[in-house]
Formats: sequence, C-alpha cells, structure tokens
Amino acid sequence: MKKVVIADHHPVTRKGASVLLDSTNEYNIVGKVSRGSELLKCLEKERPDILILELNIPEINGFHALRSIREEFPKTRIAIFSSHPEEIYALRSVKSGAAGYIPKTISSELFLHAIKRIAMGGIFLNDEFAAAFNSRSVNDNTLVGRYKKLSAREIEVLNLLSNGKRNKDIASLLEINEKTVSTYKTRLLKKLNVTSLAELINQARMFQFS
Repeated sequence: MKKVVIADHHPVTRKGASVLLDSTNEYNIVGKVSRGSELLKCLEKERPDILILELNIPEINGFHALRSIREEFPKTRIAIFSSHPEEIYALRSVKSGAAGYIPKTISSELFLHAIKRIAMGGIFLNDEFAAAFNSRSVNDNTLVGRYKKLSAREIEVLNLLSNGKRNKDIASLLEINEKTVSTYKTRLLKKLNVTSLAELINQARMFQFS
C-alpha cells in the first residue's frame, strides 16, 4: 500500500480525501495535517509515497515551499489539490516539482484516477484544462493569458504582494535580496500591463491569490 499524507487547512477536505482513498484499499493514510510545521514533522517521520497538498495552508509559502519539499523528500510524489485557477497554478505547480494538479471541483472518480496515475509515476493534469490550454493562441493577451506567461518565482512574489507582504518580508521568505524583489515587481507590472502596485494587487486578488 502507498503511504499518503494529506495537508489541507479545511477539516472537511482532509476527511473527504481520506475517505475516498480508504475506499480503494490501495493507500495507507499516515498523516493529516493543517499547517506547515506539522507537515514537515510528518514528512520527516513518515517519508510518504504521496503528499496531497493545498499550496496555501498556514506556514506554507506556495511554490517556494513546494520546491523545498521536493528537494528534501525527492521520493515523495506531490499532488497539488487546490481551488486556485488551473490556468494559473497547474503548470506552475508541475514546473515547481509537483507530479500533478488536482482541482477541488473534480469528481470523486477523477480524483482517485489522478492519485493512481501519480502513484504509478505519471503526471496528472485535468484533460479539459490541458485541451483548453493547448487550444489557446501563444499570443493570447487576455488577463489569464498574461498570467500564464509568469514564471513560478513571479507567481510567488505576486502571491506574497497580494497578501500584504513588504519587499523586506518577501526577500526573507524567498531567501533573495530586496533589490531582486524590486526587479520582480517591475517585471510583473510590465507583464500584467498595469501601472501601479495597487492595480497589480487588485488583479492578483481577482485570481484568489490569498
């Protein structure tokens, strides 16, 4: 049986995912946690085969944390299970080390299919999302199109800005200097076609960076 840890700040989500996995008799749930400090202790102790992770649980810093977990626990397959927009988060998640992105709007059957694919060493992206993404023009200049062009690190910086973090805070969390943070902010303004930090943050919040 594959060992699984579920990390989500919503008790109902943890319970629901656990019940679904238990119904298959293929997985052993060895941990259910709600915050980053609990997660790291659990991963260190259990060394699970699969981690089902909501990126925005308390004490977890998005894609930076995802990359860190991937580096520290390379044998653990990470499935991002989130309500954030797929067009912004899915490919960034995989690029940052996740084995798949599972939207919380997915059916129970497809959720189990996704976890099974990941457990077997595959990568999971929702077929409907993949088809929609591939059909878009590379010159797409819609708001979503512009977000898709952001790097994983730019998404991280934008996420922290939308949560009210200052340059100094962001630099500390991402382990970069404040000048680099300023450079990322300038890039974000240009890529998202906005002229002020307030407008940048407002756009970010439209996509639930919180």
